[in-house]
Amino acid sequence: MQSHDRPLLVDTTLREGEQFATAHFSSSQRLAIAEALDAFGVEYIELTSPAASPQSARDLEVIARRGLRARIATHVRCHLDDARLAIEHGAQGVHLLYATSEPLRQASHGRSLDQIVEEASVVIAYLRQFPVEIRFSAEDTFRTDLPSLLRVYQAVAELGVHRVGLADTVGIATPRQVYTTVAQVRAAVNCDIEFHGHNDAGCAVANAFCAFEGGATHLDVTVLGIGERNGIASLAGMVARMASLDPQMVAHYEVAMLPELDRMVAEMVGVTVPFDAPISSPFAFHHKAGLHTKAVINDPRSYEVLDPARFGRARTVAVAHRLVGWHAVAERARELGIYLSEPAARQAATRIKTIGDDHELNSTTVDEILYEYAE
Repeated sequence: MQSHDRPLLVDTTLREGEQFATAHFSSSQRLAIAEALDAFGVEYIELTSPAASPQSARDLEVIARRGLRARIATHVRCHLDDARLAIEHGAQGVHLLYATSEPLRQASHGRSLDQIVEEASVVIAYLRQFPVEIRFSAEDTFRTDLPSLLRVYQAVAELGVHRVGLADTVGIATPRQVYTTVAQVRAAVNCDIEFHGHNDAGCAVANAFCAFEGGATHLDVTVLGIGERNGIASLAGMVARMASLDPQMVAHYEVAMLPELDRMVAEMVGVTVPFDAPISSPFAFHHKAGLHTKAVINDPRSYEVLDPARFGRARTVAVAHRLVGWHAVAERARELGIYLSEPAARQAATRIKTIGDDHELNSTTVDEILYEYAE
């Protein structure tokens, strides 16, 4: 079982991310993403099942034999044929899944819990012949009643899997529920625990971190949080969450790569980096309101829990708007190489506010006003 000092990140952009509505990665793009994630330092890279398509199988083999530091895994049905394909194409980790909730057992496969365990035992016994990590995930964990869930996890743990996976497949779980459930699974098994949480109700990052607090050792993420429907916990979101609490939790990652990683994948799937994306959003370190800008100019820590420079970003302070404060005006003047006394900066700020009340401002107009008040 892994140490609980920090979670290990399982990046599944090349599996879960492929299920995003506009994602259709070429082989060269898959390789570029894998190499970038490896350079960033994620511990695991999960790829689409080789049973999904011939190209998926070929790409798994190419990336698995690339000599990357990250362990290359694939996510497959708990079926002997899929497991064989994973081994044949060089997977270093085989991530099995089986739906355990009543809704999915009825709609998807029709198996009983006893049948699930029986079929899992055959596949796990086969995989244990090879030097691969085995994870068994109960799909739709949080709509599975707890006694059934623990029964399945204890059974597969005794069969020798390295990890059990808890999947909030439909994004229904709450942070408190995730913490409680993971803690109960932690008390029931001795193997590692992985969490995979969807963002349908907006709790993906919070749920993932609560899973870690409850005893999970591995957390699933994707670049930008892309995935089925509106995705899962984002890589940048998890890094931001950890870094804000203890920078040492992310010290081993090349965190300055995050903005470029997000931009690269955003371009590949034809979207823009979301305005609310932690770290990589164009506005992540942008300050506007007068009270905020005064404080952040005096001490950036006043309104920044993360240092933008650590992530290859720069802080920006907006002045071309009606909410501007005179401190921001004076700071902009200093950037221009001119001096404004406090009375002059206040007068300039008042003028900018008045104009901003009537129509949108631009930086050129503001700079011209500042030059007028320069001493």
